[in-house]
Amino acid sequence: MKKHLYSLMILSLMTLGLNAQDNSKKAPAANPNAPEISFESELHDYGTIPYGGNGTYEFKFTNTGKEPLVISNARGSCGCTVPSWPKEPILKGHTGVINVHYDTKRPGPFTKTVTVSSNGTTAEKVLTIKGVVESKEQTESGTPVKKDNSMAPKETSTPFAN
Repeated sequence: MKKHLYSLMILSLMTLGLNAQDNSKKAPAANPNAPEISFESELHDYGTIPYGGNGTYEFKFTNTGKEPLVISNARGSCGCTVPSWPKEPILKGHTGVINVHYDTKRPGPFTKTVTVSSNGTTAEKVLTIKGVVESKEQTESGTPVKKDNSMAPKETSTPFAN
C-alpha cells in the first residue's frame, strides 16, 4: 500500500512540476526606438603593404537608431589585431570610428576580424580586415623576392593518367 501511495505522490509532483512550467515564453517585443550601428563598410582590404608599414584603419559608423548607441566591447580575432572604440554614447544620427591596428611585422596574407558588441538592434557586428604583408626583404629591396622552390615536391605522373 505504501508503494502505491509513494508512486501516486511522485506522479502528482511530476504533474504539478510540468504544469508549473511556462510554455508561453514569447520573445521580447522589438524596441522601435533602439539604436542601430551602421558601418560605411564592414570590410577593409589593405592590398599589399610593406613590412612594418601602417596597419591602422578607421571603420566609420553612424547611429541610425533613435536612442543613444553604446559600444560595450570590440575584440580582435587574435593578438595581432587591436581595436579601439568610443566609450561615450553615440547619439542618434551621430558618427564615430572604430580604429583597428594590424601588426604588419607578420609577413604573408592575412584575414582577421573584429567583433563589435553594442546595445544596437544587431547586438554584434563583425568587421573584417585583409591583405598581404610583404616580407622584410621585399620591403627593404623594393623588389619581389623570388621563392626558393628547390624543396617543393616535384610533379609526378600517376599510373592512371591518360
